[in-house]
Amino acid sequence: MNVVRTAIRLLFRRAMTIYFRDIEVIGHVPARTTGGRIFCGNHVNGLVDPTLVLVMAPCDISPIGKSTLWKIPGLRWLLEAVDAVPIVRRRDDPGKTAAQNDEVFDKVKEHLAGGGNILIFPEGTSHNEPHLLGLRSGAGRMLSRAQPAKPGLSFQAVALEFDARTTFRSRALLVFGPVRDVDAVGKTGDELAAAITEQIRQDLSELLVEGATWDERLVIARVAEMFVTDAEGEGAGGERSLAQWNEIGRRVEEAKKALTPGDAGYDRLAREVTAYYAELERTGIADDQLVHGGFTLHPARVARALALLVTAPLALLGVVLYFVPYQVPRLALRVSRGTEDVISTYKLAAGLVVHPLFAALYAALAFAYLPVRVAALAALAVVLAPFAALAWTDRSSRLFGSIRLLVPSARIDALRQLRADTKRTLDEARARIEA
Repeated sequence: MNVVRTAIRLLFRRAMTIYFRDIEVIGHVPARTTGGRIFCGNHVNGLVDPTLVLVMAPCDISPIGKSTLWKIPGLRWLLEAVDAVPIVRRRDDPGKTAAQNDEVFDKVKEHLAGGGNILIFPEGTSHNEPHLLGLRSGAGRMLSRAQPAKPGLSFQAVALEFDARTTFRSRALLVFGPVRDVDAVGKTGDELAAAITEQIRQDLSELLVEGATWDERLVIARVAEMFVTDAEGEGAGGERSLAQWNEIGRRVEEAKKALTPGDAGYDRLAREVTAYYAELERTGIADDQLVHGGFTLHPARVARALALLVTAPLALLGVVLYFVPYQVPRLALRVSRGTEDVISTYKLAAGLVVHPLFAALYAALAFAYLPVRVAALAALAVVLAPFAALAWTDRSSRLFGSIRLLVPSARIDALRQLRADTKRTLDEARARIEA
């Protein structure tokens, strides 16, 4: 089973790096030898959330999952292969008894006592809110039950952030919070469970960028990006790190809390930031490109541009061959009518099935109708073509934006003036908060 678990982890890690164009892992990242720990995450992206934590954490972790997942064909085997623990929710079984909870707690206690790790999402469900929901006490109760049998247990928050959680080839960020020692809490029983639950809530809230609404959270993220851009020197380029966005975004969030509800200054800032980014999108350039220029002769950028040009025919082949399978996840999503928090789950699941099937079909046709050597080259092209297409998808927009900046225009000048006006409003708001 260890071999199977390793193979599954490698497979899904590769799937995650294809679905997301960049995955950053920062903070107090656990060691490979970590054991006896419960990891607690926020939950806004369906089955993608546990998959990301399980494949990106250096240590082995077993997830806690709702019992209904074991009823999905094929998924039961995967869950058991990673030692997942089913938990019966009252919403799924109104007749749930205390004995069923005791069975779960006993299984978790044995797992932790044996040096294993557990992943749980204490909000209790995946959701579409731009902030934490109220936390359930399950993780705290599990640890309070296991503490007498195994001293030295610990718990750790892990925050998941996405720049566009429902979009293929978006970016993901995992932030591991500080490690908390259960024995150091200094309580027992129900008091220990309550203290652990509150500490988890504080840690997750500290690690996440939250907002009352998604629009508010988006304003915070955009202001954070402008701060990051201004902090960089001349000649900076490349996509902004989500870790930078998260760190400054949390500071902006804290600063915003100093404003009174409905503050006119904030409302004005939100309008100006929204208008500026809408114009950026229409123009087809990024904030950092506008500030620092979109084209510099940095060797790495020149090499990437040349690589795009060289692989253009292969990318075009990928678009032609995989146009139909690329549409299948979207079709599956329409049929399922899932909410936003499960969109990526449906897309990923459909893609994992459809794309390998089409690749195998194309390779089989090549060997059926072409000479062996030509068929081998064709099969290799079939495998590489979609990755060339992804590279174009990831970088072409910035490349075309850089080309637009090479030609001065009144539209670019107006956009720079709009940014300067927005920055003045931002500085005024910051000065009011500091005062």
